[in-house]
Amino acid sequence: MEVREMTCIRCPLGCFLTVSIEGDQIEVTGHSCNRGVEYGKKEVLSPTRMVTSSVPVTGGSMEMVSVKTAQDIPKDKIFACMEEIRKVTVCAPVSIGDVIIPDCAGTGISIVATRNVKKA
Repeated sequence: MEVREMTCIRCPLGCFLTVSIEGDQIEVTGHSCNRGVEYGKKEVLSPTRMVTSSVPVTGGSMEMVSVKTAQDIPKDKIFACMEEIRKVTVCAPVSIGDVIIPDCAGTGISIVATRNVKKA
């Protein structure tokens, strides 16, 4: 039996979880709510993360615009995603929700703007 310990990040409580894996059976203990069970199982089977960063803006009222993945991406794709983000520059104006990179790093997930930047 494999046992992994982790802190749940699904709510502010930060429960200390113990996840026991035996074959295809997964048991999560230490949770205060069902979100902890979901998080523990997902984290051992297929961990994902949101990625946040910023990209340069040309011709804008600000030099940079904050961006994020539209959804969680597989944890092992974070560095490839950041490589693509580092190569991008956008032109103003930029609106919240604008797709900056479609299908980032082959994940099928877009990188979107999280702030408005007006034209200078």
